[in-house]
Amino acid sequence: MAYEEQDEIVLGYIKGLCDDIKARYTIDPTEFEHFNIKRGLRNSDGTGIYAGVTNIGSVQGYVLLDSEPAPVVGKLYYRGIDIMDIVHSYAQSNKFGYEEVAYLLIFGKLPTAQQLIQYNSMLSAARQLPAGFTEDTILKAPGINIMNKLARCILTLYTYDSMADDTSVENVVRQSIELIGRVPVIIANCYAAKRHYFDKESLFIHVPDENLSLAENFLHMLRRDNQFTSEEARILDLMLILHAEHGGGNNSTFTCRVLSSTNTDTYAALSSAVGSLKGPLHGGANAKVMEMFRDIREHIRDPRDCDEVYAYLCKILNKEAGDRSGKIYGLGHAVYTESDPRALILKQYVRKMLMDKGQIDDFILMEKIEEQGLRVLRERQTTKVMCANVDMYSGLIYQMLGIPQELYTPLFAAARMAGWCAHRIEELVAGGRIIRPAYRAVNHKTPYVPITERG
Repeated sequence: MAYEEQDEIVLGYIKGLCDDIKARYTIDPTEFEHFNIKRGLRNSDGTGIYAGVTNIGSVQGYVLLDSEPAPVVGKLYYRGIDIMDIVHSYAQSNKFGYEEVAYLLIFGKLPTAQQLIQYNSMLSAARQLPAGFTEDTILKAPGINIMNKLARCILTLYTYDSMADDTSVENVVRQSIELIGRVPVIIANCYAAKRHYFDKESLFIHVPDENLSLAENFLHMLRRDNQFTSEEARILDLMLILHAEHGGGNNSTFTCRVLSSTNTDTYAALSSAVGSLKGPLHGGANAKVMEMFRDIREHIRDPRDCDEVYAYLCKILNKEAGDRSGKIYGLGHAVYTESDPRALILKQYVRKMLMDKGQIDDFILMEKIEEQGLRVLRERQTTKVMCANVDMYSGLIYQMLGIPQELYTPLFAAARMAGWCAHRIEELVAGGRIIRPAYRAVNHKTPYVPITERG
């Protein structure tokens, strides 16, 4: 029997079994209220349930006044340093900053000049993947989804590490530095394999240049001719900095901490974070913004016409347009209220880049989507203050850099590797207990029925 025929029989059998499965899995929403369950680990007012404390990143989007959340201008801190100050410093000095930020997150302090040189040397060495890794793990088993392939590659690195299960701080720091250096190379090679085997394009894989920064190296490996401008590399470096860390409460970082609390190995913990980030409700949101943007651009005549943009966004919210999800992607955030500092920073750079390229209409349209989208949401959801989040403009920057949409979320993962590793180390050092939440069973006791009496 052909595999296709066998699959049809299996799927038909499963469908028969699952006709009423939704009814058996559905839980009455009042059960959550009755037992005061915080769905999504969030309070009814949208604030998060504290699951721990951290010294790594701080996200501030509201303050509590008389126990009620009040909107404020958003702030993001890495080890207590305002992200605005970090970005401004690198812009003023005209240097690449992601490596220094990764050092700050992992070691808890900014490096001296000599420490940064030594650290960059270790990162550069890590970019040389283990012998045979690209051929055996990537080219012989290519994947159409880069995030899934990245997770598998990280797990496979376990077999190349003679101290893979050692959870001492010294060893985990060593593994963290290697992963920060290796992941961008793995992503570039996985994309090269995907492009060749699934898109039927020529295969080219470039060796990383030990004298280039992480951002420069990624563009060097991605492009057939290795060419990129200094401006392109610096804007990608900025993207990596802004995505490097976002507190312990986001889904992927919490996933990493949950696994780390079991004392599992670094590769298992980090691959789980990648799997979490893949979800369109988390790291995959930037790609959804660009899909929405292209759809809106195709269906309106004038990007400057506020009323036309507003009317189409109403259709999207009513599930009459776009992907019919009823969501305006890029707006709203779990923590930020008045503003997302990352979105404010990116918006400045997007405006300048598009003006320089003579593509200002794209920026005007995205700004109108932000402006009119917030208007629509305020009319429908008057109780919550909302703002554009980082995904609103990040996809537009990747598009300007000529980076394929399949790499938007993998680049997010490459940047967040530093934050994930820092949180893994903190969980191993300061956590002390396995993270094990409780679920309240609400099913009724039923007797066991012998097979001869079942209907």
